[in-house]
Amino acid sequence: MSILLWVVAPYVALTLFVLGHLWRYRYDKFGWTTRSSQMYESRLLRIGSPLFHFGILVVLLGHIGGLVIPKSWTEAVGISETAYHVAAVVLGTIAGIATLGGLAILIYRRRTVGPVFTATTRNDKLMYAVLGITIVLGLAATVAANILGGGYDYRTTISPWFRSIFFFSPEPALMAGAPPLFQLHALSALVLFAIWPFTRLVHMLTAPIGYLTRPYVVYRSRDEQPTGTRPPRRGWEPSR
Repeated sequence: MSILLWVVAPYVALTLFVLGHLWRYRYDKFGWTTRSSQMYESRLLRIGSPLFHFGILVVLLGHIGGLVIPKSWTEAVGISETAYHVAAVVLGTIAGIATLGGLAILIYRRRTVGPVFTATTRNDKLMYAVLGITIVLGLAATVAANILGGGYDYRTTISPWFRSIFFFSPEPALMAGAPPLFQLHALSALVLFAIWPFTRLVHMLTAPIGYLTRPYVVYRSRDEQPTGTRPPRRGWEPSR
């Protein structure tokens, strides 16, 4: 079971994440979008969207710092374990609450605004469910271990396990000894990464670089004079 959960599952999720994005870009370029619903409702969106996106950005940066950067590196530059722990818990808790609050507003908006709910697919519902569970489990693990409990240094177990996956030398024993909430959070994150390429979350990997080199869009007024003996039909552009 340890091999299945902490070796096989991560590689399956990573494979789906990489190949899924390649497949999506190859066969569904026009579907590579968030399918914006701003035209249907904007008041709740103006509150929930920034709250969620700024929160998730801090959460993402925190995960990169905690999982990718080894503990010895931060100590080498003079950041003590206590200072790192306090900053990680405070910022992580605030960012987690902001992310969860923003997501709750967006889900409430999607459920209560008729046109937005009509445009919601089963795929969207699955994505929101998995994303919400992942955020809740991550926040619960942080609060339970570091605020209510005596603290847990995940950089000695979970972080080395995470890096070992990318070094193709997995160490499942490190993750097998982690607290249950951290294990559940990791498993929900693997499920999220596995379905990521097939949901609207693909927009996170998109940048409008093409807009820097694309030609200007030129607008011209329509000629008032008809080009033939008959006036052009309404809504049709006369050929020249």
